[in-house]
Amino acid sequence: MSFAPKPGCPMCGIVSQARRQHNAFSVPFSPSSSSTSQPDVLWRDDNFTVYREKTNPVSSKGHIIIAFNLHVPSIYMLSSSDLPLLAFIRDIATKLLTSLLPPESPLLSPTSAATLTSVSAPSLTHSSNFRIGFITPPFRDSRIPVTDHLHAHAFIAPADQLGWFRSVAYSAIAWYDIDDLIAEIRESVSNNRVKSGYANRQNAPINLVPDAGSRAGTANGRETTESSLASTDIEEGQRSPVGSPPMNLLLPPPGRSLV
Repeated sequence: MSFAPKPGCPMCGIVSQARRQHNAFSVPFSPSSSSTSQPDVLWRDDNFTVYREKTNPVSSKGHIIIAFNLHVPSIYMLSSSDLPLLAFIRDIATKLLTSLLPPESPLLSPTSAATLTSVSAPSLTHSSNFRIGFITPPFRDSRIPVTDHLHAHAFIAPADQLGWFRSVAYSAIAWYDIDDLIAEIRESVSNNRVKSGYANRQNAPINLVPDAGSRAGTANGRETTESSLASTDIEEGQRSPVGSPPMNLLLPPPGRSLV
């Protein structure tokens, strides 16, 4: 299936603008224009463009959006082969949200501060005040009304800039927490009770392997893995590693701007 850019899609426009300004090997990003029409792009690689929502944030402490570079229409296009993509969304969102915290924040543990300096470091256990997930169709954020280009939201609680109508999209009715999604997919393809077997499911052993559960096959050794949404390496004809090549991007100390 083709996920070509869609004319008039705001997310496709942001992805295209980030691609023109910075190729996948060009990091960090230059400061964005002060105009609210210019997004603060924090990260870009072959699969994702991440920017800070500054026009209509849900939290005064920080709200970022992780957009798929491909025009993927909905969460229902994801399969077990996309588990590494979801694990990367969780990790990069955790690191970027942590970087927005002031150095004296009680949410910033010494371990988080030390690990934050490199995106290639082991996964951080994110704070319970971090909300990372998707708004599921047919619900939408009325201030960011993009429904057919898949993107995740990540923000630091509380969501103190939500009105009552907009808050429906971020409530249990419509919100799909990324940890829940990863756990449910892994439970569907393995015998690991990730969602129901651990009070803190990030401590589940299976979570130590980002691509755990992403491959499928039959008893006779025939692989039946579905194609992933991860970008294709044109020269090698293979899927590019998630988060590569800018995984060596050094993030700034907590509380300092990334751009």
